[in-house]
Amino acid sequence: MKITNLFTKTTKHIDEEVKAVSHNYLTRAGFVHQEMSGVYTILPLGRRVLTRIENIIRKEMDSIGSQEVTMPVLHPKERWIKSGRSEMDVLFETKSRWSKSEYFLGPTHEEIVVPLVGRFLSSYKDLPISVYQIQTKFRDEKRAKSGIIRGREFVMKDMYSFHETPEELEEYYEKVKLSYLKIFDECGIKAKVTKASGGDFTKKYSHEFMALSSAGEDLIFTCLDCSYAENSEVSQLKENDSCPECQGKIFLKKAIEVGNIFDLNNKFSQDFNLFYTNEKGEKKMPVSGCYGIGTTRLIGAIVENNHDDKGIIWPATVAPFQVHLISLNQESEEIYQRLLDKNVEVLYDNRLDKTAGEKFNDADLIGIPLRVVVSSKNPGQVEIKKRNNEEVSLVEIEEFIENI
Repeated sequence: MKITNLFTKTTKHIDEEVKAVSHNYLTRAGFVHQEMSGVYTILPLGRRVLTRIENIIRKEMDSIGSQEVTMPVLHPKERWIKSGRSEMDVLFETKSRWSKSEYFLGPTHEEIVVPLVGRFLSSYKDLPISVYQIQTKFRDEKRAKSGIIRGREFVMKDMYSFHETPEELEEYYEKVKLSYLKIFDECGIKAKVTKASGGDFTKKYSHEFMALSSAGEDLIFTCLDCSYAENSEVSQLKENDSCPECQGKIFLKKAIEVGNIFDLNNKFSQDFNLFYTNEKGEKKMPVSGCYGIGTTRLIGAIVENNHDDKGIIWPATVAPFQVHLISLNQESEEIYQRLLDKNVEVLYDNRLDKTAGEKFNDADLIGIPLRVVVSSKNPGQVEIKKRNNEEVSLVEIEEFIENI
């Protein structure tokens, strides 16, 4: 893509009211635009990042046997009354102007997915079932802050699984846990599996996936020598205690929750009379689990963990483009086209009204992994610089194109 065709522009403006680094960099670089508190438009550069994140997630969810669906955002209010959750303070409520029907905008989808599965589940032979979606959610957060890390409208991957026995659910739960760690690692996040409260559904612990960050709203007790972590709200640990796993020192740290997994037991099966017939012909209730990743929140968490004082440093796996091609006083159209012919994704800065310094500053702010400069000072060569280090090298154009 040529920058002259990109309808968004970078800005030097810093929002002093928002302290999160990710908010300032993502808005200044043209990845997101804030419409109002907690509500964002994902702009073209941000959409490319979000698509890469979604595809990483899809690959992992498909690999563990889950099937993608798209469920409605508009939920009948009576479903939430039936589950006993209609008084949750995060629910956005709306009603039809043509009838007496009342609705909630979905903050999560147990009230939809359980009756849906009930239409197709009759026998133990139908189990296990696992479905997921990547979809917009709505939560009336009392304080929307830290940019897209905590919004009122956001995108989430939510998955739900149904099993015959608690043991089978536990086996799948552990499989998801490993899959989540792969997802976060590929996205450039070193997430810690953090023991947390099981909530209202089970006496077991749930697990949150926490990315250490000064922008985080959660406090966790964690060992920096290994992966052990507990949410401070459920922990008996204290700072400077010995780690239960490796005997290292425990620290209290801020963190961003980028994912969570819950054992729901048979709570929603009971609410919606979900049964199947087992091998003996007996009527049984399945147990279920739910598994979430905030995909727009993950964009913010990635930036919080991958930046410097100049801008974003995108991991190559989620970067909007592979190459940031900059033209300085020399026509670079041929190089741009040859890269496109090799299916290299390129952001081409072909602007004539910007100085070299302005172009370099924008490249650092946007954060694409590889900067390639074409200049009349270096005929037949291009200047190569990786975003995550300061080393600059000159490479013959043909060698560069051949080896990229």
